[in-house]
Amino acid sequence: MKLMAHRRLNFAWRNVFRQRARSAGTLAAIALGVAGLILAGGFVQDIFFQLGEAVIHSQSGHIQVARKGYREGRVRAPESFLIDRPDELKRLIGETPGVQFSLARLGFAGVINNGKRDLGIIGEGGEPSAEEKLGTYLRYIEGRPLKDDDLDGIVVGQGVARSLGLAPGDRVNLVISLAQGAVNTLDFEVTGVFQSFSKDFDARAVRIPLRAARELMDNDSAHLLVVVLERTEDTDAVLASLKNRLESQGFELANWRELSDFYDKTLKLYDRQFGVLRLIILLMVLLSVANSVNMSLFERTREFGTLLALGDRPGTVFRLIMTESALLGIFGAAIGVAAGCVAATLVSAIGIPMPPPPNANAGYTAFIRLAPVEIALAGAIGMAATILAAVLPARRASRLNVVEALRQGV
Repeated sequence: MKLMAHRRLNFAWRNVFRQRARSAGTLAAIALGVAGLILAGGFVQDIFFQLGEAVIHSQSGHIQVARKGYREGRVRAPESFLIDRPDELKRLIGETPGVQFSLARLGFAGVINNGKRDLGIIGEGGEPSAEEKLGTYLRYIEGRPLKDDDLDGIVVGQGVARSLGLAPGDRVNLVISLAQGAVNTLDFEVTGVFQSFSKDFDARAVRIPLRAARELMDNDSAHLLVVVLERTEDTDAVLASLKNRLESQGFELANWRELSDFYDKTLKLYDRQFGVLRLIILLMVLLSVANSVNMSLFERTREFGTLLALGDRPGTVFRLIMTESALLGIFGAAIGVAAGCVAATLVSAIGIPMPPPPNANAGYTAFIRLAPVEIALAGAIGMAATILAAVLPARRASRLNVVEALRQGV
C-alpha cells in the first residue's frame, strides 16, 4: 500500500511539471488569491489594532474600575457611586501582574461659559501627569496638556473650542449642580485644545486637574480608576485577576471593548466585509483552478483511458488527479504566503495614508499587520479551493468510458 502511494505521488509530481505552462497559470491564480487574502486580512487587522489603541490611549484605558451600578446610574445619581479611598485601591491594583499604572478620575456634567455663550459639557478631573502618559493618541492641536502644577488649567475638545471660539489663554467658567441642590462654579484658563479619534467626544469633553474637580464637586473621592497595562494582549487575563479580588468588595470592572460601543460595531462591520471578501477570493481561485483542471483533464483523456484499460481502478485515477491538485495547492499556497508576506512588509515600510474613519477627526497611516492565524487561514483557503475545484473533474475522469476515451483525438 505504501509503495502504491509512493508511486502515485511520484507520478502526480511528474504530471505537474510535465504541463509547465498550465501548472504555472494555476499556481499563479492560487498564489494571487492567497497573497490577496494576506494583504486584505493584514489591513483589517491593522485597522482593529489602531482603532483599539486609539480608544485605549485617548479615552478609556485598558480597564476601568467603579462602584457596582455606576455605568447604569451615573447619569441619574453619580454621587451615589463614589470611591471613597481611591489611593488605597490604586495600590491594590498596582500589585497585580501586568498592570503598568492606574489613575483616578472624577466625572461631572455641567455648563462651560466664555462670558458670551454657554455650552453643556461632560467633564473629567484627572491626574495630569498620569493622563499625559495614558493619552498618547490624544493630539493637541493648540496649546499643551495639563501639568500637575496647573491649579486652574483646563483642556477642551476641538468641538468645544470651535463652538465657543476658545484658544489657549482664554478664561472660562465651569458651572455644575451639586447633589444637595447647590450650584458651584470655578474659573479656569484654557491651556490646550485636544483632538481624539471621536468627534462626538471632542464636541462635549473638557478635562481639569483632579484637585480642581474635587473642589468643584466638594468631595475627595473618585468615580472610577483607569487601569493601564503593559500589553493590550493581557487585558482579559488581568481583568479576570482583578475581578477575583475586587468584585466581592462591591466594585464592577469593564475592559476597553465593553466601554467602546463604536469599536464593537466597527469590528463586526469589518468582520462581515472581510468574510465576503474571503468568499469572493475563494470562488475566484476555485473557478480559475477548475477551468485549468478541466482543460488539463480534457487533453489527457486518452491517458486516463489507457490507465483504465491497463487495469487501474477508477478510484486510482481519481486519487491521482486529487494528488496532483493537492500538490498544486500546496505549492501555490506556499508561493502565495511568501509573496503576501513580502508585499505586506514592503507596503508597511511605506504606509498607506488613510482618510478619517466615520465619526473621527483625523486620518492615519495604515499598515499591513502580519498575523500568523490570518496567514495560515489564507494558505488553507488557497489549498481548499484547489482541492475542491478538482473533485468534480476527477470524478468525471475516473468514470470515463474506456473505448470512447481511447478514441479521443484519433
